[in-house]
Amino acid sequence: MLLDEGRRFRVIVMCAWCEQEGRPAGLGERAPLDDQSKTHGICRRHAIELLNRLPSRSFPGVRLLLVVSPAQAALYEFLARELAGVSGVRVMMERRRSDRRIVPKSVPAEKRRAERRVREGQVFAPGYTVIRFGGSSR
Repeated sequence: MLLDEGRRFRVIVMCAWCEQEGRPAGLGERAPLDDQSKTHGICRRHAIELLNRLPSRSFPGVRLLLVVSPAQAALYEFLARELAGVSGVRVMMERRRSDRRIVPKSVPAEKRRAERRVREGQVFAPGYTVIRFGGSSR
């Protein structure tokens, strides 16, 4: 189906939650190009909020995960000691030493479809990151 100017109709994707909040909700356009209807998706901000409400599959029962930089061993020891008896809180040392993709390599096709880390933590200056699970308050 063509418009008067010769452009094709596109399905318009909107974030329903942003629409409900009265915020700009456009997420773009997608195929089928001959369909003029509107559909709904979820924006990155709302996807992160939704994921933060879900319990962790990797850390069952944990609502707050503190990941401490390996350079901050004293901070790790302090937090682990002080939070040892707190239910739903876990302190762990960051295991990654560096980003494995330091030098970009050309590959025929990227096999991963999306980023594997689905939750984003809040980084704090002293050297730790807080990741919330299961709808804990901010």
